[in-house]
Amino acid sequence: MTPVRWGILGTANIATVHFLPGLHAAGEGIAYAVAGRDRARTQQFVADNGIEQALEGYAELVADEQVDVVYVPLPNSLHAEWTIAALRAGKAVFCEKPLCVSAEETQAVLAVARESTQPLWEAFVFLFRDQTARLLDLVSAGAIGDVLEVQSTFHYPLSGRDDIRLDPALGGGVLHDGGCYPVRLARLLFESEAVSGTSLTRWAAEGVDEETQAILAFPHERRLLLSCAMFRRYDMVARVLGSRGAIRLSRPFHPHANDTIEIHGEGRAETERPNGDEPSFEPALRHIHAALRGEEAPRHLAVDEALGNAQAIDLLYRSARSGQVERA
Repeated sequence: MTPVRWGILGTANIATVHFLPGLHAAGEGIAYAVAGRDRARTQQFVADNGIEQALEGYAELVADEQVDVVYVPLPNSLHAEWTIAALRAGKAVFCEKPLCVSAEETQAVLAVARESTQPLWEAFVFLFRDQTARLLDLVSAGAIGDVLEVQSTFHYPLSGRDDIRLDPALGGGVLHDGGCYPVRLARLLFESEAVSGTSLTRWAAEGVDEETQAILAFPHERRLLLSCAMFRRYDMVARVLGSRGAIRLSRPFHPHANDTIEIHGEGRAETERPNGDEPSFEPALRHIHAALRGEEAPRHLAVDEALGNAQAIDLLYRSARSGQVERA
């Protein structure tokens, strides 16, 4: 069969580290073209990664009739503009998280997505991993009783102060970059949306949040406790607390083969390793290829799932700025 042809907007590091290894492992798809604003850098990216062609300017790639699906790893502030452009050009879109930098902007993008003939995904790739499926199976089977609380960290060390994640004009900030993951996990497990939120934030000199601890309240007295930070050692752990036990995931969002799920219930203490050694993006890209071929019904589409995350992040940013508990 003809491979699914991907167009990549920009030469972001995440495309090299995560997207391209996942694409190669998934099969049935190729990196057909990359578009960038710096011609020399784009050509070097193409040469380094075995991509068919370099295009100058994002508009040229979006308009290319050979492109089936567009990957958007641009700075957060550009996600809405180029996701809309790609959808209107008749392309499927896989946009890095966060889909947008506000709930209002998210609603505008989703309005276009609902009218499009092509699907839009927000790149929370952990949703497609076997580990997440196993977690949901355990919860639905009552392994820990009723889920009452999710605790999750997303800490990582930036290498310097010149990172775009510290630029407010580009939609930077640790809630947008890292805190969105625990929010997505809690929404998945609670199957509902946040009703209020409060946060304690350390603001960087550049004007973005570089560290945030927060509580999001959900219906039926359930809650997410999250901690996200840009200048701390790597720590990305989640604990799911239930009425009769707890589940701990050693790496919930980008697990490796040796990462574990620990189940602690009434008279039960078990450790499982549900992950293979596949690249983090592989299962999501394998699904996208199957969905675009009509072999699977599309799952985890942005039109169904993206707005709640944006609204929750907005709650926490309002709380951070006001010092008050904010309500939906």
